[in-house]
Amino acid sequence: MSGDFSFPVLEPPTAGDETETLLGELERQRRLFAWKCGGLDAASLQATLRPSEMTLGGLLKHMALVEDAHFARLLLAEPPGEPWNEVDFDADPDWEWRTAKDDSPEQLTRLWQEKVELSRRRVADAVAVAGMETEGRYVTRSGQHPLLRRIVVDMISEYARHLGHADLIRESIDGLVGEEPESDQR
Repeated sequence: MSGDFSFPVLEPPTAGDETETLLGELERQRRLFAWKCGGLDAASLQATLRPSEMTLGGLLKHMALVEDAHFARLLLAEPPGEPWNEVDFDADPDWEWRTAKDDSPEQLTRLWQEKVELSRRRVADAVAVAGMETEGRYVTRSGQHPLLRRIVVDMISEYARHLGHADLIRESIDGLVGEEPESDQR
């Protein structure tokens, strides 16, 4: 079975500052994603909802890549780490989606959790420097550097987009529906 997930916050603050609100929302998106992907065996993580070939296992591996790519590439101008550094994405652009079927639930969960933790450390370091005004080292074609604010908003958007997919796939597996697990934090 896929592992349990734990997160530092359940909800973004109701009256927080910009940094608390953005990071709180990113954590909420991660928590909801973990809830939709958690507690499943290998067969369930490879279930599809036709006509799509997308799986929850593929989503876990994809989001691990996105976490690593956004905060390594855009914030630090570094290539993503392992296992991505050995992949020729030009030759195999769907590598993470395709190879997720070869990974156990524990491997997929661990990879995603490790990349989330690495992202948290990178973001905390950047926030300590200049908050959401921290300028990423990546340079766009137009010569601009993305601010941490934009990188975090893009991550929130990526999770929100894929949570819709995860909702439908998970409901087709075992009927799990809802916006979030029961919580007395509201």
